[in-house]
Amino acid sequence: MTVDAEVRSKLIARLAELELRGGRIEAQLTEPMSADSEEQAIEIEDDDMLAAQDALVMQEMAAIRAALGRLDQGQYGKCFSCGEPISAARLESMPTATLCADCM
Repeated sequence: MTVDAEVRSKLIARLAELELRGGRIEAQLTEPMSADSEEQAIEIEDDDMLAAQDALVMQEMAAIRAALGRLDQGQYGKCFSCGEPISAARLESMPTATLCADCM
């Protein structure tokens, strides 16, 4: 398996995980509220936290889709700022990275 194929596989697997998580969050957000006002207050706080988590999931999904697009275009691993290659270690820890360590 080539490096690009391995990266693509990891990105697609992570995207699938996030899609499942996003679906679970959406399901929780659409659950009806309790009739008890104290319970409603707790549920509203929980919904706020779920909405924040959902936003993070959506943000990561967008970053993964963008990384997959860069793979398709042959631009994956190239720094957006200076054009130099992003280190393999950085891409291993953050496969959606768009900047090299020097340009961060």
